[in-house]
Amino acid sequence: MKRALVLIDLQNDYFETGTHTLHYPDAAVQNAQKVLEHARDNHIPVIHVQHIATNEGADFFLPGTAGAAIHEAVQPLAEEKVIVKHYPNSFRETSLQDYLKNISISELILCGMMTDVCVAATVRAAMDLGYTTTVLGDACTTEDRELYGEKVAAETVHQSCLAGLTALGNLYATVKTTQDFLKG
Repeated sequence: MKRALVLIDLQNDYFETGTHTLHYPDAAVQNAQKVLEHARDNHIPVIHVQHIATNEGADFFLPGTAGAAIHEAVQPLAEEKVIVKHYPNSFRETSLQDYLKNISISELILCGMMTDVCVAATVRAAMDLGYTTTVLGDACTTEDRELYGEKVAAETVHQSCLAGLTALGNLYATVKTTQDFLKG
């Protein structure tokens, strides 16, 4: 089974100096950086997914802004594929599926932001397309949400989303920590 690392939306706007700061994004990107180094050292193909907002009223990931740029900790190398997307699902209206088919990928390792939006949408689409997927939970993060007029803490949202991806015997994905993944 040939695998690839897919890094989703690790972009500047999600960090302290950005316009849409998430919950502990530095910890997530540090783990993603470790996995990226592992992938490079082990010749695992790397795909960077970059969200560029095209929807009316968007206030982050705006075209041509520093906030839309991929974070310096996980900058793509010249030979690594960068896929630009405009929707949460990294497969929707992008070349991701064609690219993965062309390099014979059947297993995905995912890191990224936001766990409950773009990561979850991509994982679910990957399952529908026949991929085996592993999500590195501590290399992902999200933000606080609101439900029924009450705040739901980012950590609760994150953990609940990861638990949902493992439902029905890891139907959508296997979830691991960075450390467990790197151990092999």
